[in-house]
Amino acid sequence: MAKRLFDIGFSLLGIIVLSPFLIAISLIILATSKGGAFYRQVRVGKNGKEFKLIKFRTMGKDADKAGQLTVGMRDSRITAIGYYLRKYKLDELPQLINVLSGNMSFVGPRPEVPKYVALYNTEQRTVLTVKPGITDYASIVYSEENALLANAENPEELYISKIMPAKLKLNIRYIEDMGLATDIGIIFKTIGKIFS
Repeated sequence: MAKRLFDIGFSLLGIIVLSPFLIAISLIILATSKGGAFYRQVRVGKNGKEFKLIKFRTMGKDADKAGQLTVGMRDSRITAIGYYLRKYKLDELPQLINVLSGNMSFVGPRPEVPKYVALYNTEQRTVLTVKPGITDYASIVYSEENALLANAENPEELYISKIMPAKLKLNIRYIEDMGLATDIGIIFKTIGKIFS
C-alpha cells in the first residue's frame, strides 16, 4: 500500500510540475521529425499481463520494424533530438502516466517485450510477480547497454545469452530486497548515474 501511495503521489506531482517541460519536448519532436510525439510499445507486466509502455518517440516513424533492440546511441534510426532524450533518459518521462495508471511503479524490474519474455525460464519468470518499474538495479548496472550491443557482432545473441540473464538476476535480487527504503535508494542511484 505504501509503495502504491508513493507511486500515485509522486507520479501525479511529477506530471504537474513537469507539464511545461513535457509539452515543450513534445512540440520539438513534432517539429523535427515525422510521426507523433509519443511511442507506445507492448510490454509484459505483472502476472504476464501486457500493457502499452509510453515513451517520447526517439526514432523515425515505424523504426521498430527493423528490430526491437537499439544498437548504440548512434543507431541510424535515432533522430537528432532523440539522441539527447535517450542520453539523459528524458524519453522515459511519459512513463509517469504508466505509473499513475497502475501499470508500472517507479521502481521494479524493467518490463520486457513479449518476444523476450517467452524465453524466460521458471526462475526468471519470478520477475513477473511484481509490477515493472521505470528503474531498477539492472538499469543502473547496464546504463551503457546500448554501447555493449553496438560493439557486438551479433547484438541480439549477446542480449539473449548474456545481458538479459544478468539483468534478470538483478531483478530477482530486487524482489528479495524490495521495500520503500530500497526503492528510494535505487531512485537516488539512478539520478546520480544520469548526472554522472
